[in-house]
Amino acid sequence: MNGTYIAGVWANGQGDWFERICPATGTVNWQGNAASAEQVNAAIDCARQALPAWRRLSQHDRERILLSYGEAIKGRREAIAMAISKDMGKVLWDALGEADAMYGKIQLSIRALHERAGETVDKAAFGQTQLSHQPHGVMAVFAPFNFPGHLPNGHIVPALLAGNTVVLKPSELAPSVTAIMADAFEAAGLPDGVFNIVQGGHETGAALLNGDINGVLFTGSEKTGLMMHRHFAGRPDIMLALEMGGNNPLILWEPADRDAAADIAAQSAFLTTGQRCSCARRAIIPEGRWGDAVVDGIIDRAKALKIGQWDEENIFMGPLVSEDAAIAATQFQMNLSKSGGKSLRRLKRLERGGGFVSAGIMDVTDARYIADEELFGPFLQIYRVKTFEQALHVANDTRFGLSAGLVCDDDHYWATAKAELHAGIVNRNRPTAGASGHLPFGGPGLSGNFRPGAYYAADYSAWPQASQIADTAARLTAIGFPD
Repeated sequence: MNGTYIAGVWANGQGDWFERICPATGTVNWQGNAASAEQVNAAIDCARQALPAWRRLSQHDRERILLSYGEAIKGRREAIAMAISKDMGKVLWDALGEADAMYGKIQLSIRALHERAGETVDKAAFGQTQLSHQPHGVMAVFAPFNFPGHLPNGHIVPALLAGNTVVLKPSELAPSVTAIMADAFEAAGLPDGVFNIVQGGHETGAALLNGDINGVLFTGSEKTGLMMHRHFAGRPDIMLALEMGGNNPLILWEPADRDAAADIAAQSAFLTTGQRCSCARRAIIPEGRWGDAVVDGIIDRAKALKIGQWDEENIFMGPLVSEDAAIAATQFQMNLSKSGGKSLRRLKRLERGGGFVSAGIMDVTDARYIADEELFGPFLQIYRVKTFEQALHVANDTRFGLSAGLVCDDDHYWATAKAELHAGIVNRNRPTAGASGHLPFGGPGLSGNFRPGAYYAADYSAWPQASQIADTAARLTAIGFPD
């Protein structure tokens, strides 16, 4: 493997050596040197040089190339899925779904660009007014490990359609899939330099942030997103689009089908081994017999989950992304226990080692202190409450605001929850995990900076330009002007 892809050419990195160990098998899946600061700046310079020609290319031609890229991605579906699964442990059916989402992003992005960042012309007494959109320039895209293909693709495709050029830094925990993306762009005829890759960790990312860029498109942790926000303080010329996860609540409020409620809660919490930023971290359930039965149902489902390597049959959960992540998850659980949380099913590291853990559930109703943190793993905190008003209060008692959900049959409760829940994604009788590409993805609080992605990615990929246009210069009537 190589550490840089600049102007359509792969080269070895000149920075520190690093390896990606598969969390399921313990084998090396990627190895090489990270991009040095000099190579990062070379990638930025290359993107800058490619910008004028790409920006001047007609919208039709840019769309044609991106559509061809989509077809190339579709033809590489299995290779993409295997690269993702081997890097970060995602089960194969889940990784294939990610590859499909990458292909589906193309048409959605074209539609969103025309709808939200296209061109309009209206007649005026002097001629016409025009609204058009201009690209920002060179965009730095930072990819997360949990969706290493789909989520950076969700930034890259709208950015390129709008006329920007891109330098991508993949997560060092999932570097492999980007080589397939580069191959697909080559097959589509994307001009050299429009899309570039710099592999590496913190030092590579820091060099990219310090480079001559025009915007940062980021999906990842709150800690890293806040660092980027501070880094560009006083720099309104830099477009920042930050998606930083959430401590997401799911309220279960006495629907007739208790099994359906338990299904929705378990899938919300444990899908992709809890490594989705939209996963439910907190289930809020009424006191009493109905709530007791639902909690028992969630526990039963956690016990029944089949855990294993990506290619084993009927697997629901793979490992966490690393052994360190598994250790951190058990430590998080231990801290809650020390604060008074009551374990209903412990999250345990499995004998097969690596990132493998079981799904955990803890009742934290009487805990003395509960950290408002996003644990990226298969662990659900249970809160028992007396009233629906209390449920809403608990749900909103977080610094984040990405996703939330309500499972109920009562339309009044739904109307109240939709108005009161402080989240960008609020679902009814559906899992919190996952989102529609036809809708925006993002939320208030520390979940982002009000630059939602998915369908609204077109908004941060270009800036609006307003024009008043007259075909010829005409004299203006004004007091004091000479006749």
